Amino acid sequence: MTRQPKTYDANAIQMLEGLEAVRKRPGMYIGGTGSDGLSHLLWELIDNAIDEAAGGHANKVTVTFHPDGSFEVEDNGRGIPIDRHARKKVSALEVVFTELHAGGKFGGGAYAASGGLHGVGASVVNALARKLVAEVDRDGQTHRLTFVDRVAGRMDGNRFRKGHDLEIVAKVPIWRTGTRVRFWPDTDIFDADATISYPAVRDRVAQMCFLVPNLEVTLVDLRPDAPGEPEKFVSKRGLVDYVEHLSVGEPITEVLTITGDGTYEENVPVDGKMAIVARQCHVELALRWVKGYDTKLISFVNTIPTTDGGTHVAGLERAMTFALNDKLAFDEAKKLKKFKDDARATREDIQEGLVAVLKVTVPEPQFRGQTKRELGTPKVQSITYDVVKSGINDWIATGKKSHVNAVRDKLIAAVEARLVSRQQRETLRRASALGSTGLPDKLADCRSTDVGETELLIVEGDSAAGPTKAGRNSEFQAVLPIRGKILNAGKATMKQVLENAEAEAIFTVMGAGSGPDFDPAAARYGRVVILADADVDGAHIRCLLLTLFYAYMRPLLEQGRIYVAMPPLFTIKESAGAKTKHFAYDDADRARICDQLTAAGKNFKIGRNKGLGEMDVDELALTALDPETRVLRRVTLDEGEAAAAATAFDVLMGRDVGPRRDWIVERSAFVDREILDI
Repeated sequence: MTRQPKTYDANAIQMLEGLEAVRKRPGMYIGGTGSDGLSHLLWELIDNAIDEAAGGHANKVTVTFHPDGSFEVEDNGRGIPIDRHARKKVSALEVVFTELHAGGKFGGGAYAASGGLHGVGASVVNALARKLVAEVDRDGQTHRLTFVDRVAGRMDGNRFRKGHDLEIVAKVPIWRTGTRVRFWPDTDIFDADATISYPAVRDRVAQMCFLVPNLEVTLVDLRPDAPGEPEKFVSKRGLVDYVEHLSVGEPITEVLTITGDGTYEENVPVDGKMAIVARQCHVELALRWVKGYDTKLISFVNTIPTTDGGTHVAGLERAMTFALNDKLAFDEAKKLKKFKDDARATREDIQEGLVAVLKVTVPEPQFRGQTKRELGTPKVQSITYDVVKSGINDWIATGKKSHVNAVRDKLIAAVEARLVSRQQRETLRRASALGSTGLPDKLADCRSTDVGETELLIVEGDSAAGPTKAGRNSEFQAVLPIRGKILNAGKATMKQVLENAEAEAIFTVMGAGSGPDFDPAAARYGRVVILADADVDGAHIRCLLLTLFYAYMRPLLEQGRIYVAMPPLFTIKESAGAKTKHFAYDDADRARICDQLTAAGKNFKIGRNKGLGEMDVDELALTALDPETRVLRRVTLDEGEAAAAATAFDVLMGRDVGPRRDWIVERSAFVDREILDI
């Protein structure tokens, strides 16, 4: 059957009036109909409230989760105007919630700079809500306007009556002003599983307090499964507090603040005609470097987080790269003279261990997309560049020399490590080109190429490697022996780690790079199993290997792909019959087994397993290699534990002896000297 084409005439041209355009194509306005899109409705209202605070008109904002699935945002700002709009002949409050491009953020009148770029936020919330209630405190009264399915009116008991007049619902002190907006999302628009995450809102409002110092934001959850009492957030020092909040690990500099202004001209429509308008751009930056190589660079335009960066971030990165290379003269570093390359730090080198928060304040910024994730205003890049470059130059000239030198040393180490790593990759490519596998000779690889099923067993010494290779399942288990105790990656420089034979062997075998270049998706094995002796030396080796993975292959820990095998500390053999063996993993386990055998009238002999190499193949296979019978402990690193993990590695494995000594002394009273394995 052939389908007949529909007639294409004037009737085929649809005009979507008012808020229907939003409902027809919600993705154009909020990015989608999943949880992100639903959350965007709340962000729009929060941004409006924060704009009042950023403009100096409010100092308190409250965000409430209601039990009936509605959400409410309240501020003590000026209150949305309630007088009659001259052209629309209805209240300005109604215009704000029904007209897509209505608000006080156009033309620089009510706001010098704001987060709500397009002026569609409040109306989009109304467009995608089945009900919305707006209340405004002004002129000694509380004025209310209710929308049901985008139609203005008021509630008369349980009955909704259409109308444009505002309802007076209370008297308030003449000095009290503010706005409250509560909305019930239209579940027919959004996906069935779309939700607004309380933790995500918590992070967002806490973030806003760093951007507007002295603003108090309260988060209230009235739902039955509420986490507890209302939470309040406030920051006194703004971006400085934010950088300290984000810093994980030991800092090597104080928090550096850079501020500055610039002007630019922009060709924009004014009263229906294009005109040149002068703009003011204010740049605020707080940053510091910490040990490690993780980068945290967060940017904002006004109070809007720009998760995809933009012109302001490009200006920052260019300025830092130019200023640090220009003023710190890396080409004089002795460590870099052996390389033929120009001794210059790249953007990635400079951002290793950098914690920075950048905020630019501009009127009517241009974003790439309605969801405002990337700044597009071109002139902001050059202004940010000039301000940041000048600030970095001043800090190098007048800042604490010990901190400046620490950054210089860190950058030299980063450049050196990058060049050494590149040389190693080139060496590996040459080996591959000559027909070599490029893998260490001591690796006993597995046959399977299914990464999800394979595992790398790292064992200490050839004596342990022998029975491990004999007892493994060579289909999916690979064995890599290492010599002695690997170097401490918590103390060593990146160059020392990359040049260490044992660490290099592990990096090469995994085949996924190291440090900031490590790609877990490229790893040759799905799991890594650390197999060390069940004694103090074995525990030390496990700690050293875990430190290496934490410092240079951390995603494996975050994904739960690192395991520690638990070989038994004791083997208990029954003397009679089949000479059955029992395995005990600690003293308590040994005592329990011995008590059971004694009660059963059996004779037995206890053997202490001094090392994996002294276990026979069957014993090792049964207790440490066979997935059906072995005991493994999975080592993971959750996002919420990042700060605690960083502190633990710094104290226990870092260069500074003082904190480690204090840690040991503080806990020495809890040690039972009778059980020390010395």
